[in-house]
Amino acid sequence: MAKIAISANTSWYLFNFRKNTILALIEAGHTVTAIAPRDDYSIKLEQLGARFIDIDIDQGGTNPVNDAKTFFAFNSIFKAEKFDVVLNFTPKNNIYGTVAASKNGTKVINNIAGLGIIFINENLTAKIARGLYKFSQRRADKIFFQNEDDRGLFIDNKLADISKTDRLPGSGADLSRFAISPAADDGVVSFLLVARMLYDKGIGHYVEAARELKQRYGDKVQFNLLGFLDVNNPSAVSKAEMQVWVDEGIVNYLGFSDKVEEEIAKVDCMVLPSFYREGVPKSLLEAGAMGKPIVTTDNVGCRETVDHGVNGYLCQTRSTASLVEMLTKMIEQTHQERLNMGLASRQKIENEFDEKIIINKYLTAIESII
Repeated sequence: MAKIAISANTSWYLFNFRKNTILALIEAGHTVTAIAPRDDYSIKLEQLGARFIDIDIDQGGTNPVNDAKTFFAFNSIFKAEKFDVVLNFTPKNNIYGTVAASKNGTKVINNIAGLGIIFINENLTAKIARGLYKFSQRRADKIFFQNEDDRGLFIDNKLADISKTDRLPGSGADLSRFAISPAADDGVVSFLLVARMLYDKGIGHYVEAARELKQRYGDKVQFNLLGFLDVNNPSAVSKAEMQVWVDEGIVNYLGFSDKVEEEIAKVDCMVLPSFYREGVPKSLLEAGAMGKPIVTTDNVGCRETVDHGVNGYLCQTRSTASLVEMLTKMIEQTHQERLNMGLASRQKIENEFDEKIIINKYLTAIESII
C-alpha cells in the first residue's frame, strides 16, 4: 500500500471537492496526508482519517518571493516525508508541488481543473505562468484534464507529453448526496449562480440580466448568488458592490454554505455565464445531479454540461443580451417543461459525470505508476 499526499490551495477545497477520493484511498489501504493552508476545514480532513500538513500558499497572488517560499516549503515536506505519490489540485500546487515532488523522488499525478485567465491574457504574468506550467508538467507522471480543450492546448503547446495525459469528467458529482429535488410550483421562477464571486465567472452579466428581467417580470422571477465574496483575486466582486445590487433589489446574496444542496433544491434553474477557462464547473454538475436545468456559456468546460435545448441552454460568452434571451426561454417554459429538462440533466450526470468514475481512475493511475 502506498504513502499518498493530496494537495490543494485550501483545506476547504480538499474537504468539499475531494472528500470521497480521500475516503476511497484510505479504504483501499493507503495512508493519506493532506497538504494545504490551515483553515476551518483542516480538522475535518483529519476526522476523515488523513494526516494534515499546513503550508502557506498565496492563492491569487503573483509575488515571486511568496511563490518561492511556497516551493521551498513543498520541497521540505517532500524531502522529509518520502511519499510514494502526490495528487495535486489547483494551479500553484500543480506547478510548485510537482517540481518539489519530482526533485525528491515522489511520483506526481496532477489535475488541471481549468486554466482561468492564463491562456486568455497576453500580459507578462500570464506568459510567466505558461512558462511555469511548461517547466513543471514535464516532470509529472500523470496529468488529468477536465475537458478536451485544455488537454489539446497542453499537447499542442508541448506543455505535456500526450502519453501522460487523460481526460476526467470534471470533479464529478456525488449522486447520493445530490439527489433529484424538484422545485416547488409557486409561480416564481428562481435562478441560482454558485461560484466564487468573480467578474470572470460572469457575475456582472448575471446582474445586468437580472436587472432587465426583474423590470420585465417583477416578482415572478428571483435571482440568487451563493459563494465566497471579496476573495483575493483581481476579478473579485467587493462587498460594497454586492450590497448595492442587494439594496437595489436585483439579487439575493446567500453568502456561502457547506450544504449547497439545500439552496440548489429550492431553485428552478442553475446559471453560470462564465468566460473563465473552466475545468467543468462543480456547481453545474451538482445542480444537474439534483435535476435542475442549466443555463451557461458556450465556453470551455461549461458547454460539457449542457445539451442545448435538452437539459438547458447555452448562451454566448460576455453577452448579456444572449444570457437574457436564454433565461427568458427558461422563464417562458411551463413548470413541467423545466422539470423535464431537469430530469434530462440528471440522466446526463449519471451517464457522464458520476464521481465514482473519477475515483476509479485515480485508484488505477496510482497502481500503474507505483
